Amino acid sequence: MDNDSSINSIQSTLRERIIEHVFIGDALRRLWQHRVFDVEVLRSEFDAGGYDLVMARGKIVRHIQFKTTKYDGKTREANINLNLLAKPSGCVIWMIVNDDLSFHSFYYFGGRPGEPLPDITGFKIASHTKGNAQGTKTERPNHRVVPRRYYEKLNSLDEVLERLFGDIPNC
Repeated sequence: MDNDSSINSIQSTLRERIIEHVFIGDALRRLWQHRVFDVEVLRSEFDAGGYDLVMARGKIVRHIQFKTTKYDGKTREANINLNLLAKPSGCVIWMIVNDDLSFHSFYYFGGRPGEPLPDITGFKIASHTKGNAQGTKTERPNHRVVPRRYYEKLNSLDEVLERLFGDIPNC
């Protein structure tokens, strides 16, 4: 457990939870700084619905699926659950993080506030990461592989908040 890659692999669930909590805290703090107080946050117990978090502001309700990659990571595509298409304003926020789990940048895949997730049914069907008893990696028919080039790169949390909720005062 000496090197960062083994720690990130062994502690991946903990790392993801920390990053989600930091995102929520940073987002709410940033909204507070802009005098936006009418935001609700709801966490999903598990992501069977295709999302990790719900954030709402007024009539805008965003079902968010999180993806995370280390800054020097090689991941260039992410699996998206088709159930996210059924949500009125689903989106994916792909967070690129530094070794200390601070945010480097973000990628966004979704519509404008109030618009659904773009149709991803034509993308490649995802496979399980681990093989079955025979070593075969079976398909995950309810997931699609969406390459990073389809995401919009965002350089700041303010940009993420504007994608989620539209105009934020003084953002």
